[in-house]
Amino acid sequence: MNVIYVVGIGPGGESQMTLQARQVLEECDVVVGYTVYVDLLKRILPDKEYLATPMRQEEKRCRMVFEEARKGRKVAMACSGDAGVYGMAGLMMELEREYPDCQVEAIPGVTAALAGGALLGAPLVHDFAVVSLSDLLTPWEKIEKRLRCAATADFSICIYNPSSRKRADYLRRACDILLEEMEGERVCGLACQVGRQGERCETLTLKELRERHVDMFTTVFIGNSQTKRMGEKMVTPRGYQILGQEGQREDGTILPAAAGMPL
Repeated sequence: MNVIYVVGIGPGGESQMTLQARQVLEECDVVVGYTVYVDLLKRILPDKEYLATPMRQEEKRCRMVFEEARKGRKVAMACSGDAGVYGMAGLMMELEREYPDCQVEAIPGVTAALAGGALLGAPLVHDFAVVSLSDLLTPWEKIEKRLRCAATADFSICIYNPSSRKRADYLRRACDILLEEMEGERVCGLACQVGRQGERCETLTLKELRERHVDMFTTVFIGNSQTKRMGEKMVTPRGYQILGQEGQREDGTILPAAAGMPL
């Protein structure tokens, strides 16, 4: 059986690649991926053999992996972030049925919601939803419904693929949908070029976010109704009762300081 690895390489920085992902890539003969991700890996593992395809050639890229594996070579499909979060793990496993002599194994990675969230502070501590604004594979009507449902349910929301040259107004359109359910002062955040040169983050309001121009290398965070801006950080409380040093509640009840419990 030829084992194929679908590897999440993290957001782009070598330090944010998991040890397991690094080990698997080092053991492989060939690494296949989208051109941008292959270029990132070439700087980290320059001695590997790489095969790449541009955007919108995902099926071709996947079949290249299976064909290389059938030659007896150890092959990895590299994906940004996590292979199972808008990555290639799903398509690889769908195609696996056509290659009974191959077995696909997913290697998890750090997705942008986690890396970008850490950069901003702690925006996803409570329940949250992740929505991509790319309508290449998902109709905009379905994206709109998912945004509206997440807003109605008071989830914190993480938005992937917020804009591109062909979708320059999509983030504005998404904000307009959210503003039907949220106040304009809702705390939001931007995490840009996470794990790469030019990394930065910013907290702002939903009203300000609507006017902002971003690119595909930006991850957008929309807080829930409890999310706070604490200095430059974006923090979503989970509901813990924060007790004083002596554990005094607002009603005057005294508890040991260690007795703080989640609501």
